[in-house]
Amino acid sequence: MTRGFYIGRFQPYHNGHHRVVEQIATEVDELVVGIGSAGDSHTTRNPFTAGERIMMITKALVDFDLVTYAVPIEDLDRNAVWVSHVQSMSPNFDVAYSNNPLVIRLFNEAGVDVRQSPMFERDVLEGTEIRRRMQRGGDWESLVPDAVAGVIDEIGGIDRIQRVGDTDANGDDAYPE
Repeated sequence: MTRGFYIGRFQPYHNGHHRVVEQIATEVDELVVGIGSAGDSHTTRNPFTAGERIMMITKALVDFDLVTYAVPIEDLDRNAVWVSHVQSMSPNFDVAYSNNPLVIRLFNEAGVDVRQSPMFERDVLEGTEIRRRMQRGGDWESLVPDAVAGVIDEIGGIDRIQRVGDTDANGDDAYPE
């Protein structure tokens, strides 16, 4: 049995993430989804709580033939011990999936097998663009799985992202043109 690990902020979990998980599912029996920056929420960059992101991911992945575990991973600003921190918060895993050069390097240095995953429509399927559309009332629903749109609706996510965008501490437009 092979267990993989895939980390992201998932602010929100979107169709690009979903396609990556679909690909990973062909290679592993179980998948740990690490929810990065778990302690951050209610900001323009990180509007959703770890619990809300766990709901998004759990509901979005229910139809996959894959055992999944969603685990929150709080930020640790010490790269030298980051992998051991991740491992301490997660079930054991055999392979990590990432396209982030720093994450790849840290896992490699710790002796963890790392595989890169293809990126899908990165110009649109990117959290910043989705959050920008949410704040401005654009079409974001087509960019996330239906289950995620349902969670965002349930938690009042659009109202939240619009309010935190309006009250951004520096007074600047959170998403300049």
